[in-house]
Amino acid sequence: MSIAAAALDYPLDGRPADGETMAIAPGLQWLRMPLPFVLNHINLWLLEDHQAWCLVDTGIDAPETRQVWDRLLAGPLSARPVTRVIVTHLHPDHIGLAGWLTARSGAQLWMSREEYLSARMLAADSPPPPEVALRFYSAAGFSSAQLQTYTERFGRYTSLLSPLPEAYHRLRDGDVLSIGAQRWEIIVGRGHSPEHACLFCAELNLLIAGDQVLPTISPNVSVWPTEPAADPLGDWLHACRSLPQRLPADVLVLPAHGRPFRGLQPRLAALIAEHEAGLDKILELCREPRRAVDLFPALFRSAIGPGNLVMAAGEARAHLNYLEQQSALQVSIDADGLRWYQRS
Repeated sequence: MSIAAAALDYPLDGRPADGETMAIAPGLQWLRMPLPFVLNHINLWLLEDHQAWCLVDTGIDAPETRQVWDRLLAGPLSARPVTRVIVTHLHPDHIGLAGWLTARSGAQLWMSREEYLSARMLAADSPPPPEVALRFYSAAGFSSAQLQTYTERFGRYTSLLSPLPEAYHRLRDGDVLSIGAQRWEIIVGRGHSPEHACLFCAELNLLIAGDQVLPTISPNVSVWPTEPAADPLGDWLHACRSLPQRLPADVLVLPAHGRPFRGLQPRLAALIAEHEAGLDKILELCREPRRAVDLFPALFRSAIGPGNLVMAAGEARAHLNYLEQQSALQVSIDADGLRWYQRS
């Protein structure tokens, strides 16, 4: 991580206060929306679209978030209607208020297909969790108490999401959107989510990156019970290696969390190196049979508790699936259904 810290340049002076906006380029404002989590904010982007507004990402569905939007829409944004809401991906801090905003304003929702359909699928979840999910986390090594906590928290996605529109406009990799005086190219990344849409404006040399690349933390890359054999880490590493080929070296990256920065290539190189180091640590630990939960020390510096256990297990499984598909690990399943991994 020291490579990225040394190479990154943060050219903007200051940042907006929580719930406030700051102009950072012609026709573009940065809105910092508070979040009630350890990750305490998300960066949203407001684009002037001639006599209208185009919003990129929304924040979670929570009273505090609605209050910020109510104030902005009645005040600084009131001279123009909102006609488009673009969502980079399905996670609640990005899509949570998309339905509420589109219903309130009459705006159209724009997303990639896999993100929209996956969000609709997750929004249909209701307790209790399906048996396949309980087996998935039991196989990872969850204790009975941890499975109970998972059961109690199941369906939380829906609690952070306003009802989604029944229709949307599809975003595809390579699409070019005219927004105001600028053209924005859709660049799809994968791994953190199924079909994450980034937006690149060559005229302004800006990349709205969502969670695909962040300046100080690594995006979560997880396997979920709905697709246990998936290889999201392979997808994410491929995206990290491909992005520099499509973007200028000096592009200003507008991340969903943290400050806008320059230094995309060294940041991606540092992220790749971090995950490769994690893979090496897993291979070393797996000289003896290990479960997914046994590998947390190889991947995480912070303590794993109820609030991040599911994501930690998903990320560990992503690394294990990657190594298994590379034929570097073998897996065996014992009589209790536990999955044990050992170096090939």
